[in-house]
Amino acid sequence: MEIKKYVSATFVLFSLVAALLVSCQKESQSATTDLPVVEAYLMAGHPLIVKLYYQKSLTDTARYGAPIIGQQLYISDGSTKVKLTETTKGTYTYSDTTFLTVGKTYALSFSYLSKEVSAKTVMPAKTQNFATQYVSVTYAGSATGNTTTDTLNKFTWNNPDSLNHVLAFYNINDTYFPIANRRGGAGERVYEVDTKRKAVYYITTTDFAYYGDYQVTLLSVNQEYINLLNSNTSGSNSQNLLNIPTNVVNGLGIFTALQADTLNFNLYQ
Repeated sequence: MEIKKYVSATFVLFSLVAALLVSCQKESQSATTDLPVVEAYLMAGHPLIVKLYYQKSLTDTARYGAPIIGQQLYISDGSTKVKLTETTKGTYTYSDTTFLTVGKTYALSFSYLSKEVSAKTVMPAKTQNFATQYVSVTYAGSATGNTTTDTLNKFTWNNPDSLNHVLAFYNINDTYFPIANRRGGAGERVYEVDTKRKAVYYITTTDFAYYGDYQVTLLSVNQEYINLLNSNTSGSNSQNLLNIPTNVVNGLGIFTALQADTLNFNLYQ
């Protein structure tokens, strides 16, 4: 079950936050392009993976910049410093699954174009008692322009210290059946929301574009993740692409740690 949850959470991350990093990799025509883009999401009990990319120009339509190869990456947990191995181009890994544990601070470091690139993050604890009020909900939709918003379901978890959490919804169906006059935008198969440090989130009739089966992932995250998520929510354009938040010194992107728990929710017509 843990493997399935990890795969689900990883898919959500790569589908969503990777899209945010596209903006982070773009730069204005006159700006420097010598900053590497870092992408790393550390999860306790799993292999450590860090990806490096070149920045992209505004006219580059590729999803990512080219991978940065041949680097010597190190990560320290305060007492042990390990060297990562480049397993594929631009992807650096450390396979010991016992290295990432709750409560430790992890520091990334490497030298790039004569500059020391670094970043730090703390592994949060996994949230307890993630639950859904209903496993399945039937909603008829609206064939009219009615904009009345009704609550469909409630998700809860323990959060006595008001820590950061994100909920990600992933429609796992191969065929999608749109809900009339509801959440706009074709292709919203995956989306995530900042829960604003609360211990409850109510989904409404405006929250979904499609009927179907959903994997709902609760992510315990750090502030750097929230900063990046909210920067995308507030909108980005060619005038502010270089203001995408980052916790990487002498670089761009994100180096963060998180925990995940997943349950299922079905929305039927």
